[in-house]
Amino acid sequence: MSKIIVIGSNHAGTAAINTILDHYKEQEVVVYDKNSNISFLGCGMALWIGKQIHSGDGLFYATPEGLAAKGAKIHMNSEVTAIDPAKKTVTVIVDGVEKQDTYDKLILATGSNPVVLPVPGHDLENIQLVKLYQNAKTVIEKLQAHPDIKDVVIMGAGYIGVELAEAFERLGKNVVMLDMAERIMPRNFDIKFTDMMMDNMKKHNIQIRLGEAVQKFEGKDGKVCAVVTDKGTYKADMVISAVGFKPNADLGGDLFERFANKAYLTNRKFETSQKDIYAIGDCTTEFDNSTGKESYIALATNAVRSGIIAAHNACGTAIESLGVQGASGICIYNLKMVTAGLTVAAAEKAGIEVNYSDYKATQKPAFMEVDNPEVTIRIVYRKKDRVVVGAQLASTYDMSAQINMFSLAIQEKVTVDRIALLDLFFMPHFNEPYNYVTMAALSAK
Repeated sequence: MSKIIVIGSNHAGTAAINTILDHYKEQEVVVYDKNSNISFLGCGMALWIGKQIHSGDGLFYATPEGLAAKGAKIHMNSEVTAIDPAKKTVTVIVDGVEKQDTYDKLILATGSNPVVLPVPGHDLENIQLVKLYQNAKTVIEKLQAHPDIKDVVIMGAGYIGVELAEAFERLGKNVVMLDMAERIMPRNFDIKFTDMMMDNMKKHNIQIRLGEAVQKFEGKDGKVCAVVTDKGTYKADMVISAVGFKPNADLGGDLFERFANKAYLTNRKFETSQKDIYAIGDCTTEFDNSTGKESYIALATNAVRSGIIAAHNACGTAIESLGVQGASGICIYNLKMVTAGLTVAAAEKAGIEVNYSDYKATQKPAFMEVDNPEVTIRIVYRKKDRVVVGAQLASTYDMSAQINMFSLAIQEKVTVDRIALLDLFFMPHFNEPYNYVTMAALSAK
């Protein structure tokens, strides 16, 4: 039997812990986590705040008590402050007392932290971070206690910012969304698609202000009352800071090789540069199949897979990651958008020459006397060999499952020409005989 210490127990950590407990019952598992809860699905935070779900209780899929019942030794509210790979020890503060613990294998699942803008006034009341269960609970409690909160400024126009803008508008708030970028969700979608989402949000009275840098927060009686950018001033009873996340990877300092953003650099087994130490989830890198390089793609799905892979390796079963494509999606006011791999803009930035093929068609044949929304699709493929490296789709119809096929296509280096001849089933209840996937691929130049 060996002793495995896991530091952190959200998505990646929970996956690693469960994998060890379920498949390697002879192993001793010790867990240290700074938080008081685990497995919080932050992607459901906006639904809770916007009252699309009545409670946040369902946003947890595991508990410390449940892991303890399976055999893990769980220490919540405990902070690991140092690692000594030579002695195979960690220094940890438990119940206010510093102690050392030994390990045979160590798994770092320390996650990520929200970026805090270092501008004057950032410590005013009602400037809220959005990451943990406690963050969402605080926002909801403040909204309930202070119905006079009317003007809400969302800083950040990525997935979280866009989702929260919808949530607050659903509560009847006046919402302004700010970002330094020139368009919303630029990392995930090309302009054609982000314009669709911007039009969708504007129809619901969300004000979008792009290309603006926050310079300071103004306050009154200790509470925020305005956000000042380089182009304007916006009234704010509450400010939501959703400007991004950074890997929580300070632990160990120079002991480890690092990625450009200081995340732990790992291989396909999620081994770090230190023997018997693994890193998983938002604190580490993933191999990106769309670029063929290591990258930083912080998604809960990636975190879970990395936890499973690292756990098997830590227990002696050699297994490697297949790489990732960053498949993700968003649904705002019923407009559904999904993506995987590279956008055209991202490919150009990476120096990869690509073509793309766009197509738009109804989901079902015209003779079907039912609601029949259009679907917009873009397939991105390399010029040199026509291998698919990205895809994006948008519709009010739920076509989200299509992106899983494209994720696999990117992983397996399938060409756009093979997609064109792929055996896709047809039935009027579901799709058209010449469906938008086939037609987009056939239309590729």
